[in-house]
Amino acid sequence: MGEIRAGDVVSAACDALVAGIDSPALRILAALTRIEADYDVPELLPQALGELGLIFYPIGDEAGREAAARALARRMLAGELTPRDLVRRIHHRYGHDLALTRRLAELDDEYDTLEYGDRTAAEIAAEVTAEARRLAGHPRVPAEPMDTPG
Repeated sequence: MGEIRAGDVVSAACDALVAGIDSPALRILAALTRIEADYDVPELLPQALGELGLIFYPIGDEAGREAAARALARRMLAGELTPRDLVRRIHHRYGHDLALTRRLAELDDEYDTLEYGDRTAAEIAAEVTAEARRLAGHPRVPAEPMDTPG
């Protein structure tokens, strides 16, 4: 989904082989040079993931965008990203268009207007963390409650 470079995919394939995960396409991925990676990863990755029983999401696929957003949320919760970094990346990648992450994009806007708003950076970060937990823990939970008839 554009979150990592092709060379990082090759490194991950190497790590997977070292960890005992194996498939023919994974071996080919792991053997690519950095120059080959940019050209060959897009073709080999779907095959390698399929051989491993994993889902491949084509670029632009909404389910893939949601999976990438959930992965970013988990990275923030693991301490790899700050709350500010998370909302900036989500907002940059998806704007306000992805319903699942719309609130995170709005929180990025709030960070941008801190000096004019009535909330502190710590308050916004706390809400970002709550949203990240929602995304990471319950991937199918909508951002806003849905009205139910009757």
